[in-house]
Amino acid sequence: MRAVTAAQMRAIDAAAVARDGEVELMRQAGAAIARVVPRYRGDGPVIALAGNGNNGGDAFAALARLDGRRIVYYDPSAGWGAARMQSFQRARASGVELRRYPVGADDLRNAGLLLDGLLGVNARQPLDAATAERVAAMNASGVPILALDVATGCDPTTGALAQEHVRAVATVALGRPKLGSFLDPGRNATGDLWCAPLGMHDRDARGIDLDSYVLTNDAFDALRPKRASDSEKRSAGAPLVIAGSEQFPGAAILCALGAARAGAGYVTVAAPAPAAATLRAHLIEQVVVTYDENDPKSAIAAILDLGNHCNAIAIGPGLGLSDAMGEIVRGVMSATKLPIVADASALFHLAKHLPEYADKALILTPHAGEFARLSGKGTVEPEHRLERLRAFVGEYGITTLLKGRTTLIAERASVHLNPTGTPALATAGTGDVLTGIIATLLAQGLAPIEAGRAGAFWHGLAGTCAASTRPVGVIAGDVADALGRASDVAPDDDPIQIF
Repeated sequence: MRAVTAAQMRAIDAAAVARDGEVELMRQAGAAIARVVPRYRGDGPVIALAGNGNNGGDAFAALARLDGRRIVYYDPSAGWGAARMQSFQRARASGVELRRYPVGADDLRNAGLLLDGLLGVNARQPLDAATAERVAAMNASGVPILALDVATGCDPTTGALAQEHVRAVATVALGRPKLGSFLDPGRNATGDLWCAPLGMHDRDARGIDLDSYVLTNDAFDALRPKRASDSEKRSAGAPLVIAGSEQFPGAAILCALGAARAGAGYVTVAAPAPAAATLRAHLIEQVVVTYDENDPKSAIAAILDLGNHCNAIAIGPGLGLSDAMGEIVRGVMSATKLPIVADASALFHLAKHLPEYADKALILTPHAGEFARLSGKGTVEPEHRLERLRAFVGEYGITTLLKGRTTLIAERASVHLNPTGTPALATAGTGDVLTGIIATLLAQGLAPIEAGRAGAFWHGLAGTCAASTRPVGVIAGDVADALGRASDVAPDDDPIQIF
């Protein structure tokens, strides 16, 4: 699904108004909001704080459709459009109590739910004094807040937060979800995310800003390769995992398990000889083949020969940082024609050689620290992750997955934001599992950008599944083991509810 900037949303909305009329769109928006309200409404009235834009009109339209006691705070204005005025009149006719600002926290404490209809995609930061006071009153009330379109104080494009910003329990995105709702720190203000498409079309934003997308359960299910009825073990996916060392054998084990649990039919692990005994003790169903790290030329030849029987490569987890290993990593990557996912130590060895790999079927999977070194431009602040990633991919032309709370996967033409995940994934080895998942998806025929976004989505779902059965102490192996359950998630568990 498209995640839009403010400029894209304005273009999409304008085209929808020209087709369907503003009155009809506001009516549909009000109906969509009213459908979500019961999920969060507690005892007490629903109270809306309305601004003078269309979000205020959407709040009126929603209240007109609800039952029970409803209250709206607003400022009268001679500048209201026809659609907003009709929504106001319908709300009044349906029994909504109309109150003029100002409003304080004490006026809101007994509500069952607050509707944030103050600002929409045209909001600017910092907030004006009156809006900031209203936001502060909502937050101080302690009542759950349902944000309309985007939480007030959250920049819809960048996710930057004003000093005073709504802390919503959920957001109903109208038309399309806003990019800033997925990006830190804006994600903290968004809560659960619902989206009402309202019959709008992505094509109406063609040529405006770079395309950004988020995956949904249905789209993931359609994207994830399924085994054919006549599959055999290698055609089901045969990744070659080049990973591990005597010091870090666990990374190779977890990567291989991630690949196997993602559906690979035949996983081969190539590792330096000193790591072999540990790997073979833990990898029963996978094949472990060794090479001599101190003889790079023969190691490269041996690994490339293994690659003749495989259909993708995962390289990096747990590898050493010696010059010899760097020669092996770069030699294999330069010579192979197989699609590659490069992670961990491989990124260290590639940092000063990126232009050599621009034409490869390759995806890099750094965390923030690794990305800082790869890019050569230092630490990546949360609010600059997207622009830094776009600049990096634009410079080198290599598909890149930047790990984080919202993992970003980018190629030159587009960026994809991963909406799944859990803090339980913040444990050693989960990135190695992700590398294995992506290797299998590459082996099953997905392009690097598709393998990256499907792999990140699946990995996040698996983390959530693992955490649901083990609230404390999830380890990377639990995530690999949960991949099967996570591949069949119920629609109600979709990270973006579309209705």
